[in-house]
Amino acid sequence: MPSEKVLEQKKQIVAALADTLKGAVAGVVVDYKGITVADDTALRKELREAGVQYTVVKNRLLGLACKEAGLDMDEFLNGTTAIATSAEDHVAAARILSKFADAHKTFAVKTGFLEGKVIELETIQSLAKLPSREILLATVCNAFNAPIASFARAVQAIVDKQGEGEAAPAEAEA
Repeated sequence: MPSEKVLEQKKQIVAALADTLKGAVAGVVVDYKGITVADDTALRKELREAGVQYTVVKNRLLGLACKEAGLDMDEFLNGTTAIATSAEDHVAAARILSKFADAHKTFAVKTGFLEGKVIELETIQSLAKLPSREILLATVCNAFNAPIASFARAVQAIVDKQGEGEAAPAEAEA
């Protein structure tokens, strides 16, 4: 039987993990077996730069945290398990981990969640194909900016044409 101290530590881990899951807008559960330390370090760095928290966790503890957070992922919690969660970006974890899984055959995406609901692997793959938030915002800004830029070019052309038209008669008089 585990000591009271160990039991309390596990309860704290489960509570912290449940809070992370509740505060996340999206998350991806992966099977990380078969990757090298160098690959794992590079993956963690990329995830960290994208604002994604990556945690290797025991299946039993993650299962308890998922139940506390209202997520039913028990059927996916077997083998080596890690979870990547993001509090702000809905697609970053899916995009980075799917790309990594494509390059490493032993690494696999198991399942994920989005806005508190468990999602299928196909949905994760669809999310992974979406451009980053910055690219989407730039696209929207360009769409809003295009009519204004066209209007500004038209006004500038009219001003230039009027300027040329007025300069010609003045030169003729001289």
